[in-house]
Amino acid sequence: MNLTLYQVDAFTSKPFSGNPAAVCITEIALDEKLMQQIAMENNLSETAFLYPEKNGYNLRWFTPAVEVELCGHATLASAHIIWEVNKFPHDKEISFYTQSGELNAAYTKDGIQLDFPSKEAEEVAAPDRLLEALGVNAVYIGKSKFDYLVELNSADEIRNCNPNFSELKKLQVRGIMITAKSDENRYDFISRFFAPGAGVDEDPVTGSAHCTLTPYWAKKMNKSVLRAYQASKRGGELLVRFNGERTNLIGNAVTMMKFELFL
Repeated sequence: MNLTLYQVDAFTSKPFSGNPAAVCITEIALDEKLMQQIAMENNLSETAFLYPEKNGYNLRWFTPAVEVELCGHATLASAHIIWEVNKFPHDKEISFYTQSGELNAAYTKDGIQLDFPSKEAEEVAAPDRLLEALGVNAVYIGKSKFDYLVELNSADEIRNCNPNFSELKKLQVRGIMITAKSDENRYDFISRFFAPGAGVDEDPVTGSAHCTLTPYWAKKMNKSVLRAYQASKRGGELLVRFNGERTNLIGNAVTMMKFELFL
């Protein structure tokens, strides 16, 4: 059996930036062990696996180490490939059936719009080792279903943060996002995302983290539509919209590679 895969840079309009994800579309479901092996072989933060279901696609996401319940950039990459390669009508939404329920993607003038569940954080005390591992002082610490959210005093602190990943890995959580108000007029807030426990020390651009960041900053800044920048080495941009229980993530994507896996 041979499989065709695509590698896509998501949440960017420029090659070699944003967050790379692999996309594998098959006619039937693959074995779970095989999907994990392929994700490990790809060694990208996420590999998306899809097959037709109902009027859309079943979708699962794997890091090199584990399966995850929600992933934004690999969903964006999947929608991009479906429209680009499968010639799906651009005026029709794509439905994805996932562990996080039904997710929809729409093609808009601003980019691909994902409709995701909001994952709001609740304020918590700092767990042991968190701030020491990040090497920062926090303005606020919250926890969503998946991750910790840590607000810092400035955008420079976000850019200069140099975490101890071996210590962060000891926390019983998928990931840790750090965030601050942007010091650039074109963005409202910036962030970075660390997930050593899921096999990814720093994720370049994290759509699912913005399901937590968007409600947080929307309420803090009293605005429902915001522009976000994830300040990783590759960097990525998102237009986000807070709709209460749902959050829209809007971004672009670039196809980088098409390759065949021989099994």
